[in-house]
Amino acid sequence: MSATELASAADALGARLLAQPHHDGSARYVLERPPELGGEAVVRLRVPSGTAVDHVVLRSFVDGEIRVAEAEVDEEGDGETWWSASFEVGNPVTPYRWLLAGGDVGYAWVNGLGVVRHDVPDADDFVMTPGDGGPEWHLRSVVYEIFSDRFASSGAGGEPPPWAKPMEWGSRPTGRGWQNQFDFYGGDLRGIEQHLDHVERLGVGAIYLTPFFPAGSTHRYDASSFDRVDPLLGGDEALRSLARASHERGIRVIGDLTLNHSGAGHEWFTRSSGDEAAPERSYYFFDSSLPDGYASWLGVRTLPKLNWASAELRAAALAVVRRWAEEGLDGWRIDVANQAGRYRGADLTHELARAVREVLVATRGDGVLIAEHAHDFRRDLRGDGWHGTMNYAGFLRPVWAWLRRGELSPDLREHFWGFPVGLHRFDGGQVAATMRAFRAGVPWDGTLHSWVLLDSHDTARFSTVAGSRARQLVGVGLQMTTPGVPMVFAGDELGLQGEWGEDARRTMPWDAPETWDEELLAAYGRLIALRRSSEALAHGGIRYAFVDGDVIAYLRETGKERLLCLASRAPHEPVRLPLQALGCRALETLEGAEAHAADGLVTLPADGPAFHIWRIV
Repeated sequence: MSATELASAADALGARLLAQPHHDGSARYVLERPPELGGEAVVRLRVPSGTAVDHVVLRSFVDGEIRVAEAEVDEEGDGETWWSASFEVGNPVTPYRWLLAGGDVGYAWVNGLGVVRHDVPDADDFVMTPGDGGPEWHLRSVVYEIFSDRFASSGAGGEPPPWAKPMEWGSRPTGRGWQNQFDFYGGDLRGIEQHLDHVERLGVGAIYLTPFFPAGSTHRYDASSFDRVDPLLGGDEALRSLARASHERGIRVIGDLTLNHSGAGHEWFTRSSGDEAAPERSYYFFDSSLPDGYASWLGVRTLPKLNWASAELRAAALAVVRRWAEEGLDGWRIDVANQAGRYRGADLTHELARAVREVLVATRGDGVLIAEHAHDFRRDLRGDGWHGTMNYAGFLRPVWAWLRRGELSPDLREHFWGFPVGLHRFDGGQVAATMRAFRAGVPWDGTLHSWVLLDSHDTARFSTVAGSRARQLVGVGLQMTTPGVPMVFAGDELGLQGEWGEDARRTMPWDAPETWDEELLAAYGRLIALRRSSEALAHGGIRYAFVDGDVIAYLRETGKERLLCLASRAPHEPVRLPLQALGCRALETLEGAEAHAADGLVTLPADGPAFHIWRIV
């Protein structure tokens, strides 16, 4: 195919995507959302003028039965028609989708996957929930994850405990195996407070602390108490001081809580394991038929599983949530939330999430609750429990598969996320399809409040996966402009490396600024500032404008602001989009290179790896 033919094909693809009918849960498409159950929602469907349709019908699902409403034309102009319909939000989670008939369309549904030309089940429908979706401060934030032992040390933590293996700051963590949980570098909460200048300069709005309770490891997911802060981290007063200092700078503080399990050294477990009559006995699943005599997280005997069918356990755990919210925490990330409350015949996860949210919001009205979930989180985001999730499946995995370097470490080449088939390479179409699939069937608030991450303390560093600063910055651009709250693992902005989760938990190089990637740091600062200042990036809907193997272009839109984003992993044929379909006269460059408009088309840069953002004017 000649260059001219390639350009014509690209033009046609862009026009075709922008001509598709579209709906999402953002304010441009949801005109009214009831505050309470039983109220009426008013929603709209956008149909570009290049697509003719005779009938638009809204199908909702209330009390186990289908309800149908004829849509009417609400607005026409600027090359598009808006159809409007209303329906009762009769259940806590009310699915709905659009049916198009006649005209050019013939017969098609519009659901969370886009335009589908065959009958579909309800799982990928749009979802409406009543009430408040979560705190505004969270939507306006970028979250900064801090692994407390590796961030900074004030030197006030005292002597290492007997279980610890003292490590020199700056040395690499122990290789794979159970021993690495004992690597002790001595980072503490006062050390974090002493480096809040860096956090503030970076521009983030919240810090997320991995567990701060006393434990028998440096990751501290095996808590021995939920009633106090580990003295090695500075104790209760160090947390209060960090929260005060952070709040004075406008930075929120989010903790990390294990509601699925405690440590085997936890005071609840030690009392109950030695005494069948102990009040805490019901907190756990004691079972003589199991190898250790009790259920545990993935069979790890040091992490006994909590029993949420126990009223006594629920009361004790909710008291923990309440107590630390009163101490100044602005929310919680819940460890392995996909397993919490689930065991054999019991599935109490939603009940757990709802109870924790009620206590958190009652104690701290604008608190946020985020679930760790590494795969399909959609059925757990129901609007009244977790505000959001850590979006591994719908963001991290497809971005890694698209932007990964050519030669991978054995860890990624041979075993990625539990599957012994390695990390495959996606094209842009697979990436966009995966992202849409994991937004489908989820309340829009759940998408917006979920954390968009490129790595964490449980994964390789994205800088290592990407293999170059240029590809890393394409990922960061996607992260900062995709619906959701970006979460940055401390050190990403400096270019820290890591081949696997424990290896990624390297110490921050405060005493070696010559090792910092200053260009990368500056780019993080610019993109974080743009993300936090933009209404469209905090609240806006998303429409794909062009998707090909090496390039993805999409719009983020509210009624007041519209942005066009272009991500490319390699040089490609120029992308040309019709100005009329974009609804603009010109593009104002916010990040990257300029776009050029002529003859009714705008031509976007063809370089790569690169990321660009323009404001549509």
